[in-house]
Amino acid sequence: MKRLHWYMMKSFTGPFVATFFISMFVLIMQFLWLHIDDLVGKGLEWTIIAQLLFYASMTLVPLGIPLAVLLASIMTFGNLGENYELTALKSAGVSLYRIMKPLIFFIVTLTVLAFYFSNNILPYANLKTGTLFHDIRQHKPEVSIKPGFFINDIDNYSILIQHKNNETGMMYGLQVYAHTEIQDNNYEVTIADSGFMEIGPGGEYMKVELFNGYTYTDEGLKNKRSRSFPFRTVQFEKQYFIIPMQGNEFQRSDEGMYRNSHKMLSIEQLNEKGDSLKKLLRTEKNTHLNSLLSYNYIKGGPRGQRDSLIDAKDAGHLPDIDSLHATFDVGERKNVASNAARLAREVQQTRKSGTIAMQFREKIVRYYDIEWHRKFSLSFACFIFFFIGAPLGGIIRKGGLGMPVVVSVLLFIVYHVISMMGERSAREVVDPALGMWISSLILLPLGAILTYMSMTDSAIMNAEVYMNLVKRLLRLLKKKQ
Repeated sequence: MKRLHWYMMKSFTGPFVATFFISMFVLIMQFLWLHIDDLVGKGLEWTIIAQLLFYASMTLVPLGIPLAVLLASIMTFGNLGENYELTALKSAGVSLYRIMKPLIFFIVTLTVLAFYFSNNILPYANLKTGTLFHDIRQHKPEVSIKPGFFINDIDNYSILIQHKNNETGMMYGLQVYAHTEIQDNNYEVTIADSGFMEIGPGGEYMKVELFNGYTYTDEGLKNKRSRSFPFRTVQFEKQYFIIPMQGNEFQRSDEGMYRNSHKMLSIEQLNEKGDSLKKLLRTEKNTHLNSLLSYNYIKGGPRGQRDSLIDAKDAGHLPDIDSLHATFDVGERKNVASNAARLAREVQQTRKSGTIAMQFREKIVRYYDIEWHRKFSLSFACFIFFFIGAPLGGIIRKGGLGMPVVVSVLLFIVYHVISMMGERSAREVVDPALGMWISSLILLPLGAILTYMSMTDSAIMNAEVYMNLVKRLLRLLKKKQ
């Protein structure tokens, strides 16, 4: 039996290592395809690109391991089935569980190692990748200008373009917001039909040439006595100005600004940060609720009548409001109605602003919960994919990189789509635990069904079975006719 165990380990580890590197290569190519616009034309050194690919590949390991387990398990048991080794072992009285037993221990160990990687190494890789991407986007920002998006990587400037001709470099529908004089305000706004942007020699400045537009300038407070605010509008056919740049060299930013992000934390840090945020959220909700009740439950009216109402409220009962309102004259009733409507609008606006703020904080808390569950769900995916791939390989009975690759890719796409849908739902609607584990809850019964079918030698992948079924249905239809 030990010889069988060593044989199974040898049969599995070879395809696993090979498919792992193949999976990582495919995932890295997908990563480059998604971010190629941020890298092309930047003039980056090969060491920067190598660092980015290295750290990005580390962030893709939690996805590559489950895919490699699925593909390797289908290939291993497919080869055993194709060479009739699986049939011979079952004929000798060796059950499928005993055949899979050494690989089960291997997969459990791999699941633990995958969790250790996600908890300890992945946060560091996410920190390095996020920081490096931020620095790359800030390097030569004129290359990163995308139509329909604001670019804020240039100090004291925000730029928006509507369209860009990649062949000529001409940009159309430009909006340049300059706030160099008054921070956090749009001191000067320039709108042009078209223009060019180009980094000067040495990368110390960027040349901007605009055509057919307007420049709107806020001169600020000029006369404190008359409180005058001059505003200047300039129409131009051609305008040329220079934006100072930090330099053409690649600048590395401080990593400390990203350390508290949810993707850069371990389980312990996520628990600590999440608990503090939840406690702060509960405190803010109670404070907001008490503020609404304390200052808006009873408001307005003559002081004596208001005090009597407050005393009645504290005593647990209120007098007849209609009879109290009947004692007012017409003018007082109009004032009461207008004041009540105004106060109601103020309360409604306060409630809306408070609700928006609470929803934003709840969304932040959800991000931390989602990341906490992600570390467990991605590791557990190795266990699920093995119990899907191993019996499925025994049922397919095809080895190599043909049918196993097709089946593996389809199953992984299904898993990935369900995971993305669950994560998106967890951000907005459902509980983060359900959203992050929904893919595992769906695929785990599939693994149990396939394992049962493999143990009972089901012919689910035999084409003759389906052909015979179609023939029977056709015979039944002929008899009915």
